[in-house]
Amino acid sequence: MHAPRATTAGRTASPATARLINDRLALQLLHSEGSLTASQLTALTGLSRPTVADLVERLQAAGLIAVVGESGAQRRGPNARLYGIVADRAHLVGLDLRTHSATVAVADLLGEVRDERTVPVRADDAPEEAVATALAVVDQALAAAGAHHPHSIAVGAPGLVDPATGRLGGTDRIPSWHVALVGALRARRAGSVLLENEVNLAAIAEQRDGAARDRDTFVLLWLGHGTGAAVVLDGTLRRGASGGTGEIGFLPVPGTAALPSASGCDGGFHSLAGSAAICALAAEHGLLPAGTGTGPKAACTRPSEAEAEAEAEAEAEAQADAPPAEADADAPPAEAVVRAAVSAVSTPSAVSSADAAAAFLDALAARIALGVAAVCAVLDPGCVVLGGEIGRGGGEELAGRVAGQLARLSPLRTDVRAGTVGGRAVLRGAVLAAREAAQNELFTSAG
Repeated sequence: MHAPRATTAGRTASPATARLINDRLALQLLHSEGSLTASQLTALTGLSRPTVADLVERLQAAGLIAVVGESGAQRRGPNARLYGIVADRAHLVGLDLRTHSATVAVADLLGEVRDERTVPVRADDAPEEAVATALAVVDQALAAAGAHHPHSIAVGAPGLVDPATGRLGGTDRIPSWHVALVGALRARRAGSVLLENEVNLAAIAEQRDGAARDRDTFVLLWLGHGTGAAVVLDGTLRRGASGGTGEIGFLPVPGTAALPSASGCDGGFHSLAGSAAICALAAEHGLLPAGTGTGPKAACTRPSEAEAEAEAEAEAEAQADAPPAEADADAPPAEAVVRAAVSAVSTPSAVSSADAAAAFLDALAARIALGVAAVCAVLDPGCVVLGGEIGRGGGEELAGRVAGQLARLSPLRTDVRAGTVGGRAVLRGAVLAAREAAQNELFTSAG
């Protein structure tokens, strides 16, 4: 298929604008298709051979593309040169901030990760100490990747990100060092710094690399320590007026003892589908010791530091008491029990345990379907991806059960899928966001 000629608002573009559009189109093709010859660029863009020759010369002069080899076609004369994007033209940083850790990935202009590392942040660290720790690991990763200064940095963090100011909101519910770190990165002026809600970044990863690659409209439902959602409509991530799109933990649903309030999501969807609630549900079905999940409540997206420590201790104790066959030492208890239940129904070793596991998964799916049905009634996305530790742990088994429950609640046809990016979804989304920012700037300035 030939690309359309460069026009703006129905009129033929000016020469400068046409060059900019053509250069960007060629760079996007080199990124998506890999190395190409000038003839291949001519065929794919629909541009004339002289126009392609000019843009190749411009992009080489800008240091964005270079000859990376020769085509293997057998023909008279020399083989055609293959052109590719110069990956080292810019380096990117993706950051995933957790309550007690920071994970950083340094990637090249093509999004290939050159170095990745995680550093813990102690609960008793002062904010300035935590910031210094995180900045040090960023510098270490950059040095290991052979990069001096990042062109762009994308940070994934819990909480609301105001679309107008790019600042974190609801800071009473997030670690103070997150806010201070973003400020410190911006003060360095080492590159553009993007701040995005972590669930939104996970959705970007699923859209580009995961379960939603064939969808331009979908919702990612995050099921982990807390609950959240990200909304992508017509290929665009929707954040809302205050950055609050997807705060599904506050959604009033049946089956809870109270209603959520402006200051807390207890009684909302979070009370049915957060990790503490899932552990309690598993205990009701005999899959975890009684009393599991009745400790401190998690926040709707991520807990405060004190809550996180208390709940982590409670869940760790429950995991230690659980039978070995029902827990995974490398996973949080809620994820571990979901994985164990999926395993039990897939390859049952005993009828009683398989029946209990199936009943638990059906009950969990019914809870999740309540949130999905509400989302579908408002947005009709056609596709919902289950992400986070629970979505990942439940896989297609849980997704299929949610789809079955949803069909009973909603007349709208909705494909329910398990997320496929894995445990690094937020970090991968941060790298992709940083890559897009760098490419937007570099590819635009190339003309």
